Amino acid sequence: MARGRRKSRGKKINPTLFVFCEGETEESYINLLKSIYRIPSIHIHAKIRGNNISSDFIKGYKQDKPTHEKDMTFLMYDLDVPTMLNRLSSINDSILLVSNPCLEFWFLLHYKNQTANISSSNSCREMANRNRSYKKGLIDDRLKAKLVSKIDIATSRAKGLTAHNNPSSTVYKLIEVLESLKS
Repeated sequence: MARGRRKSRGKKINPTLFVFCEGETEESYINLLKSIYRIPSIHIHAKIRGNNISSDFIKGYKQDKPTHEKDMTFLMYDLDVPTMLNRLSSINDSILLVSNPCLEFWFLLHYKNQTANISSSNSCREMANRNRSYKKGLIDDRLKAKLVSKIDIATSRAKGLTAHNNPSSTVYKLIEVLESLKS
């Protein structure tokens, strides 16, 4: 009896996730997510660009990198600058991971349900009150534990807010993509 040849199922191509962000806090958080979601063949490229993000910059950055149609581009920015939302919205084929007023608000959602308007300075102050060693750009072990253990709660709280208004955060969209790639 002859054996049949095994058919190749083809190689599964996993997407590359390109994350462009404005500062060190965002980059630290992306690095935390990379360490949590150790998904083979999934690479997150964090590129700090400040507020000078544009379609041309993204295209230039990706020019020398191997790309695939499944790749995704994320823009992680604070909306404390009034014109930022318009600038980010004009960049095609990207998913906005924006927090209003700042990324610390997303962190704060891991601690409490904040529904009233809040400023960037108050968000940072609230974070410092909850984690005495908190500094922008650094995620210590205590904060890391909170960000990992309460991610579902923060996502639920963020979904209950109106996107792009103060307060709000759409960072959970990246978490949902990472979860879907993991399973």
